[in-house]
Amino acid sequence: MADQATVDHEVKLLLEEMERLGSRGADGKLVCKFGALIHDDRCSNIFEALVGTLKAAKKKKLIDFEGQMLLSPVHDNVDIVVL
Repeated sequence: MADQATVDHEVKLLLEEMERLGSRGADGKLVCKFGALIHDDRCSNIFEALVGTLKAAKKKKLIDFEGQMLLSPVHDNVDIVVL
C-alpha cells in the first residue's frame, strides 16, 4: 500500500494533468473526460494506477464523477469535475 505522502503527491499531479487536458465549464469548474486522462501518453507514464488515484482524489472530495470506479473504454466519456 502506498504511503500517504505518495498518494497526496499523485493526487496533486492528477489535478495538474486535469488542468492540462480539461476545460472550464459554464460554472467555471474544471472538467476533464476520463478518456482524455486514460489515453494520454504523459498520464500513462506518470500514474501507475490512475483509477486508484482517481478514487483517492474522490475520497478526499477534490474531484467528483458518477459511479464508484471508472473503466476504459466504457467510461471514456464520463466527466470528472474538480471541486
